[in-house]
Amino acid sequence: MADANSLASPLFLREAEIRRGIELLYFGYRDFTKGPDALLEKHGFGRAHHRALYFIGRKPGLSVSELLKLLRITKQSLSRVLSDLQKQGYVVASVGPYDKRQRLLYLTDKGVDLERQAFAAIRDRMAQAYGQAGPQAVAGFWSVLLGLIDPDQQSAIKDLMR
Repeated sequence: MADANSLASPLFLREAEIRRGIELLYFGYRDFTKGPDALLEKHGFGRAHHRALYFIGRKPGLSVSELLKLLRITKQSLSRVLSDLQKQGYVVASVGPYDKRQRLLYLTDKGVDLERQAFAAIRDRMAQAYGQAGPQAVAGFWSVLLGLIDPDQQSAIKDLMR
């Protein structure tokens, strides 16, 4: 495949170029998720489970309400996902130290192991793509992705990335 820089047009705001970016995003996401999808399917889990495992692993002690804000899924959907993960021993919830209504989420050892396996299924693909693109392209890619995120969510996402 030709390198992305040779494909880029200086007329990048034209509809054809925007469609090219959308298509690359769709196809990249399809192939990016196939490794973790196959792994998690063996456990009866889907992408919502993967996202929950990932973010609980990134920020142990994340509250259910914080996870809801990050994932932007319904309470009902998150409840089902967390119930599945808890029943199978991947996630535990504890009561908040100051607010007894708050539930803080943690991965169990089993959950840490599954999250690491799911991460490993995408890490090499991401590292290879980053290596091929180079640091300037990666920074540009991050900038574009951040620009796709709703403005009211950007600060929460930036906090998570720190």
